[in-house]
Amino acid sequence: MSSMDPSAGSLLRADPTLLIAEQVAKERCILFLGAGVHFGPPDGSPFAYPEDQRPPTGGTLSRELAKACGFERQFPGESPGDLQRVSACYEHFHRSRKKLTDTVCAAVQRGRAPSPVLRALAELPFALVVTTNYDTLFETALRDLGKTPFVGVYSPAQDAIVDEPAEPTAASPFVIKLHGDVQDPSSLVITDEDYIRFVMRMGDKDPHNPVPETFRFYFKRWPTLFVGYSLRDYNLRLLFQTLRWKMDRADIPVTYSVDPRPDPLILAVLQDQRQYVTFLAEDAWEFVPRLYRRVTGKVMAAALAPKPEAEVAA
Repeated sequence: MSSMDPSAGSLLRADPTLLIAEQVAKERCILFLGAGVHFGPPDGSPFAYPEDQRPPTGGTLSRELAKACGFERQFPGESPGDLQRVSACYEHFHRSRKKLTDTVCAAVQRGRAPSPVLRALAELPFALVVTTNYDTLFETALRDLGKTPFVGVYSPAQDAIVDEPAEPTAASPFVIKLHGDVQDPSSLVITDEDYIRFVMRMGDKDPHNPVPETFRFYFKRWPTLFVGYSLRDYNLRLLFQTLRWKMDRADIPVTYSVDPRPDPLILAVLQDQRQYVTFLAEDAWEFVPRLYRRVTGKVMAAALAPKPEAEVAA
């Protein structure tokens, strides 16, 4: 991709995708994937992603767990959509940690497949990828393209060390799974207690900090693109504050958040007041095809005939 013409400033303001695409093409942008990247396309969309191939949303998963453990009988008036609270109930009052993680892993992985959006993002030259998703769908999409991701997984163990590759590239990206991986159920961050431990572990010194040094270095230097993630999440904002603590505001790289309905208060604080984040108020099914075309010069496929993931071993 050629360098931007300085006269294109007004166009950049009108469509930040141009600036994002330039950084992505240079392999100088961090991709941050949240669970929303698995949402289905809106009505009337030319893209296809069958519902039975999508991992459930956090709210859907939470309500299924709540029904199974009688959450609303135990805690009348509380929301069955609060996954952290409901999963704690499921684990401690009615089942066990293994029952909880087995149920969650099966729900997000078994029979699921990468969407066209996920496959398009996997094709783009991101050398560094962060995700809070438990599933392995993005890694599947990378490997289907012939890429060889180096995957690091969070561990709740205080003495754990996350291995790092020597030099991440677009062909061999470094993917860090901050909230765990279905292939290691003990790593899942899902209950209130898990999140408390996760926040505490973010203060650990090297080499035990759960956020690898590579990411902490580039978080301060490269723009970050959030897709499928709500910046209302307290843990994420704490992570960013920690990584960018005492930095001059002028030196903080731009962060972009693709969010069709950004929270008005978060938008006012993070974009309008502090100017930490630029929100793109649109659906990933609108944004990703445009970014894909800007970077590759090609039209994103409407459907890629994805194959469902193999079942998670019990």
